[in-house]
Amino acid sequence: MSTRINMIATDAEAYKAMRGLEEYLQTTSLNNIQKELIKIRASQINGCAFCLDMHTRDAVQYGETPQRIYLLNAWREAAEFYTAEEQVLLAMTEEITLISKQGLTEDTYAKAEEIFSGKQIAEIIMAVITINAWNRIAISTHLRVPKD
Repeated sequence: MSTRINMIATDAEAYKAMRGLEEYLQTTSLNNIQKELIKIRASQINGCAFCLDMHTRDAVQYGETPQRIYLLNAWREAAEFYTAEEQVLLAMTEEITLISKQGLTEDTYAKAEEIFSGKQIAEIIMAVITINAWNRIAISTHLRVPKD
């Protein structure tokens, strides 16, 4: 893969705007594990190796178990490993990430309203949108996974 632009160096203002979204996410009611589950699942769907590497490491640092990370791609089949809240969060992540397929369905949205407040639903949507944007930046600029 060829080296491409460094977004920070090439367009610092655009990068600053993206950092602003991350700073907003730090103020939300979502806990660190919830945020990392969103980031990992969206990055799996989008095939973003850089983000997968970063966010699986972050999740472990926040106390997430390797087993739940390994099973995340098959969370529906391994539902007993995830709370009802996390299952709705993951369904929302998938449906928003794959927006062109069907979007956030009425069924998933209704389940979200049973568990989350309107503000929390907005926070989840923004978390999904933000990681999708980061995935697209990393993939289109060929951001490489650092070797240990």
